[in-house]
Amino acid sequence: MSENLKNQLVIGIASSALFDLAESDAVFREEGEEAYRAFQESHLNDPLRPGVSFEFIKRLLSLNDLAPDSDSQLVDVIVLSRNDPDTGLRVMRSIQHHELPITRAVFRQGRSPYKFMPAFNMSLFLSGNEHDVRQAVTAGYPAGLVLGEAIEGEDSSPDLRIAFDFDGVLASDESEIVMQERGLNDFQSNEVLNANVPLAPGPLRDFLAGVNRIQKIEEKYRLADPGYRNRIHVAIVTARNAPAHERAVRSLKSWGVTVNDAFFLGGISKKGILEILKPHIFFDDQVKHLLPASSVTPCVHIPFGVTNAPEISTA
Repeated sequence: MSENLKNQLVIGIASSALFDLAESDAVFREEGEEAYRAFQESHLNDPLRPGVSFEFIKRLLSLNDLAPDSDSQLVDVIVLSRNDPDTGLRVMRSIQHHELPITRAVFRQGRSPYKFMPAFNMSLFLSGNEHDVRQAVTAGYPAGLVLGEAIEGEDSSPDLRIAFDFDGVLASDESEIVMQERGLNDFQSNEVLNANVPLAPGPLRDFLAGVNRIQKIEEKYRLADPGYRNRIHVAIVTARNAPAHERAVRSLKSWGVTVNDAFFLGGISKKGILEILKPHIFFDDQVKHLLPASSVTPCVHIPFGVTNAPEISTA
């Protein structure tokens, strides 16, 4: 692996997460692979419309203008696709049409590309293919399934707002296991008892660390120029509340990562908060939170931990 990727925040993106592939997917499902190939060939010069994570990726890549020189990058986004190289041409042409600075791609005909994440030092893989995402998470890789549709807004600012759930996303599911097995009261007692014991990091801790590295560069800009306005804003939006909040805050500090805002909701619906916060992407491990939230903000399901374990039949 080249040295420059080791120092970058690298994201893998499937075409199903970057673009709206509803029309193409319908052709594949209804008419088969050959018809799909013919459809993509005949629409090669028709740009694909933005998908769920398009705005997030666009704003993330725009942070490269903070790099210390024109030959270096802070962020790299790489296409990881089940398409073969021929059908992948439309994806790459669409990227060019939308002026996204994405130049690297992996095309694997009908096969999941997630196994190549370590080769690129990726800290996140986003896809619209649930099977691929679950396989990646089971293998120990940080991956998420995009939900809902692209949400078009009138936000012309260069800001990038990212929101995370805490347990099962930034942190492991060890406390969630207590919650699931013993209930809320025992969960709260457990968190008070272990307030000074950091939780193990979860699947997206390293991604947050990469975002924090860019935030530190922004802070240097701000100190040098008081008129500079920081563009990245990170929040956690969690069902935890006092007294369980303290362990979350102390865990973040022990991992060496930070967030700008924290919402400890204690069971209040996340949708209302997210509708005001307007993150460009929100990560959560529980579909019950994501389904309502996906109507107001781009969402990603992280199928990690006890809340996503397959149910075992007792019949």
